[in-house]
Amino acid sequence: MPDAINAPSSVPVGVDTTRASIARVYDAFLGGKDNFEIDREVLRQVATVAPQVTDLAWSNRNFLIRACRFLAGQGAITQYLDCGSGLPTAENTHQVVQRLQPTAKVLYIDNDPVVLAHGRALLEENDKTLFVSADIFKPDEILDHPEVRTFLDFSKPIALIQNGTLHHYLGDDTPEMMKRYADALVPGSYVVISHFLDPETPAHAKTARALEERFTHSPMGSGLFRTYDKIREMFGDLELVDPGLVVCDEWWPDGPRVKPLSQIEECIAGGVARKV
Repeated sequence: MPDAINAPSSVPVGVDTTRASIARVYDAFLGGKDNFEIDREVLRQVATVAPQVTDLAWSNRNFLIRACRFLAGQGAITQYLDCGSGLPTAENTHQVVQRLQPTAKVLYIDNDPVVLAHGRALLEENDKTLFVSADIFKPDEILDHPEVRTFLDFSKPIALIQNGTLHHYLGDDTPEMMKRYADALVPGSYVVISHFLDPETPAHAKTARALEERFTHSPMGSGLFRTYDKIREMFGDLELVDPGLVVCDEWWPDGPRVKPLSQIEECIAGGVARKV
C-alpha cells in the first residue's frame, strides 16, 4: 500500500512512488506533506553530508519571495511566467505579486503528476492565475503553447522565473536554452534564476561537491552545483540588477544579518536581470 505518513492520502494517477520527484523532494525539504518515502530518502541521504541541507530549500524559497516583491513593486511587472512551480507552499508567486499588483497575471508551468493532481487547484486561485503542463527545459514547447500565448501578452514585459530548476538540467546547453526564453521577451522584462552553487572557495567547495554527489546519486538523480561563472552565463547579455549574482540570502536580505551564513546557505546563488 502507498506510504501514508506525511504523504498524499491517495496516489494520483500517473505518480510513481518508487521514484523520487523533484517537486516532492522540495516539498519534503520544506517540511510539507505531499511527499513519499522515496522522496524523504533523498533528504536523508543528502543530510548525511550536510545536516543543515534544508537551508538550501529555504534560502531558495525566501529568495523567490524577495525577488517577486522587487519585480511587482519596483519593477511594476504585471505578467509572470513561473517555470517549475512545484507544489504549493506558503507565499506562492501569485500571492506575493498580487498583493502589490492586484491585476498581475501568473502562469505556472510544471509537468510533475503530483503537481498536476494536488497543485493545480491551489495555484489557480483566481482568473489571473493559470497552470499549464509542459516541460520547462523545452522553451519552444512553452513559448509556442496556445494557452501560454493566450494568457500572457508577449508584446509587454514579462518576468520569467527559473527558481531552483536549472540545476536539475544536466545538459551543457543551459545558456542557449535560457537565451531562447530571453529572446522571446521584450525590453523591460526580467529573468530570475536561482541555482545550486559551487563557490570554489576552500571552505565551501568540498561541501558543494559532496552535496552534488549525494543529489545526483540519490533516487532523484539530479542537482548540479555550478560555479558563479557558469550560472552567470545563463543570464546571457541581460543586465543584472544590483547586487548581481550572489548567495541567495545576500540578495536584498530582509534587514541586517545578525548571524553568519551556514555552509549550506553559501551553496546556492540567485540573481535578477533586466532586458534593456
